[in-house]
Amino acid sequence: MTATLRQTANTVANSMIEGASMASALIGGAAGAYLGYQLAPTAWTDGTRILFAGAVAVVGAVAIDGLAELVLAPMRRLMRTRSPLPPIRPSAPAPAPAATLDEALAQVIAATEEDAAHRAASASLRIDDGDNFLRREERWRGYEDGEASFYLAPGVVLHHRAERDEYKHHFTLLTGDGEQPVAITGMEQIRHHLAARAAGLPAVPVTADSDKDDVLDDDLTGIHAV
Repeated sequence: MTATLRQTANTVANSMIEGASMASALIGGAAGAYLGYQLAPTAWTDGTRILFAGAVAVVGAVAIDGLAELVLAPMRRLMRTRSPLPPIRPSAPAPAPAATLDEALAQVIAATEEDAAHRAASASLRIDDGDNFLRREERWRGYEDGEASFYLAPGVVLHHRAERDEYKHHFTLLTGDGEQPVAITGMEQIRHHLAARAAGLPAVPVTADSDKDDVLDDDLTGIHAV
């Protein structure tokens, strides 16, 4: 889910919660008014019966709204405690029209690099559900070929490449010491690799059917905080 879709979903959810609260109060008030008017003694004047019905309507609205809050309050707390979206950066002023072809090329290259960093940060939701680490666009460096990299540690970089035609995003862990690139599909793989390097162990890729992974995970027990 993109940041825009998530923000829209949160807005809709909050609107539904507030709408349900208002509806419960209206229903309670209407029911109270009807019952109050029906239960008022017929010997009373119409004005007195209406005043009585109004008082019962207020009591009914408060009572029903209070019952509804038993359900709506936890939902409100859940919405407030969800991970906030990263702040939307203000749009930079558009560059002045290029006076030369070289200047235009430089502007397009800069825009391409920014676009690559933005797409990498947005696509990181596929592997970082927490949405609070890889989603930081300012930490991505875009390149003019449309690819981008995220510095993790000395000699370790997360690389992003997109296939626009097929809407695919590829994340790969690259190192500067000749190790084979590792395809990344989840944050646990990055943790696995960095913890192995910190412990001086072979940083074999995390796979479902690798015996070496089981041995390595045993060796890494107790150093998850690295």
